Amino acid sequence: MSKETRSSELDRIDIAILEALQKDGRMSNAALADKVGLSQSACSRRLDNLEKSGVIKGYHARLSNAALDHRMTAIVHISLSGQFEKSLSEFEAAVRRCPNVLSCHLMSGEYDYILRVAARDLADYERIHKEWLTGMPHVIRINSSFALREVIDRTALGIRPDMA
Repeated sequence: MSKETRSSELDRIDIAILEALQKDGRMSNAALADKVGLSQSACSRRLDNLEKSGVIKGYHARLSNAALDHRMTAIVHISLSGQFEKSLSEFEAAVRRCPNVLSCHLMSGEYDYILRVAARDLADYERIHKEWLTGMPHVIRINSSFALREVIDRTALGIRPDMA
């Protein structure tokens, strides 16, 4: 696999392809080619290059947490007993196994990690807390906050640099 492409290496056609796919990841190659002004074969080659270079990491269906009865989002701050490589690795391996953790970020500042956790309700979050979070290795402190309302949840990244 080739090295990861940097955004500064993308031309206007690559950016147009990425913007179109962020809006509709199921777009056919023919529709994509038409949208960006390429032949189907040229579009297919560019798409293949964007995938191989790591710019496109995958294609996913965006599911509704509410429709799947996960109506609560918790933002969880985690402190570990230390930031030794072994501690971080063991914690990260454990957090990857928890199906309710939607995202996890190693942080600078007061807490070591911030997690976004989906739960059906407060009782379900309590279960996740007891069965998963408190049992993760090296955890010494957990601080949970609950989202009252989702204001924005972007899936599309603003990628168009200032182009003249």
